Amino acid sequence: MESQSVRILFLGDIVGKAGRDVVCQKLPELIRNFSIDFVIANGENAAAGRGITGPIQAELLSAGVDVVTLGNHAFAREASFEWFDQEQRVIRPVNFPVGVPGRGYGLYRAKSGVIVGVINAIGRVHMSPADCPFAATERSIESLRSKAAVMFVDMHAEVTSEKAALAWSLDGRVTAVIGTHTHVQTSDARLLPSGTAFLSDVGMCGVRDSILGQDVAGCIQRMKSGFGPHVPLADGPAQVHAAIIDCDVTTGLATGIKAITYPDVVH
Repeated sequence: MESQSVRILFLGDIVGKAGRDVVCQKLPELIRNFSIDFVIANGENAAAGRGITGPIQAELLSAGVDVVTLGNHAFAREASFEWFDQEQRVIRPVNFPVGVPGRGYGLYRAKSGVIVGVINAIGRVHMSPADCPFAATERSIESLRSKAAVMFVDMHAEVTSEKAALAWSLDGRVTAVIGTHTHVQTSDARLLPSGTAFLSDVGMCGVRDSILGQDVAGCIQRMKSGFGPHVPLADGPAQVHAAIIDCDVTTGLATGIKAITYPDVVH
């Protein structure tokens, strides 16, 4: 009997209104053109570059996103605290201290009916203090193992080596470990030896001609002077950075991964 497969689309950090707009405009097209079964998006920069709100979460879900992961700006919007515990389709890093709002992992159903486990972790190198992402992710896997063969990990971290270390430590036990946070898509998409898909950073959904989604002139001025006002988000044509992961539902292992920029050319 032929093994059942599922195709996951993971959208890089959505930055501000430009990022939300391009995702809402292009996601139905992406789902259709690439036969996507399940969509995950990192939304920690979706609200003007910092955090997420209830209305923005609803906007992304309406566009076709199945679950939103977060990161170091998860709690940048105080108004979000109330619905973090109620809204199961948004998850924050699992290794945040005990007692913070929300959850760090969850189970979701793909269009094909396959159950997908999604885990969100945050790194500790050059980041704010957090519990061990390795131990927290291991505990999450144990909680999900009997309920889902397909498991996806969003590792929100600054340092490539920390993301790679988590991926290699989980090789053969999760479907994919994909990095977020740096907003720059890397060219190292690959299958690790035991079948886990890995990409150091998926990139961002936001203005193409920007510096990590921020205004170029403002970033240059701040870098030159060493101080200055808050740099605004950039304005202009936007692109989607994403990764497409194919996996075998029986084994839970990845059979392919591809990083994409969509559309390739922005006029």
